[in-house]
Amino acid sequence: MAKVSFNKAFCKSCGLCIGVCPKHIISISESEINSKGYFVAEVLEMDKCIGCAFCATMCPDCVIEVEK
Repeated sequence: MAKVSFNKAFCKSCGLCIGVCPKHIISISESEINSKGYFVAEVLEMDKCIGCAFCATMCPDCVIEVEK
């Protein structure tokens, strides 16, 4: 099973990772805010992740890491 992790301190909730996820399991948190004042991206259902790493490739700030 793949695991996606976000360096939430640097996420600026641009949403690019959401648009490229083929499983539609990434969203912007409605409650978790980082120190810069941005709501951070999160994976809703990790067990559905296929490890394609499209999200990590698309992220302009390299805050996403995908492990297989």
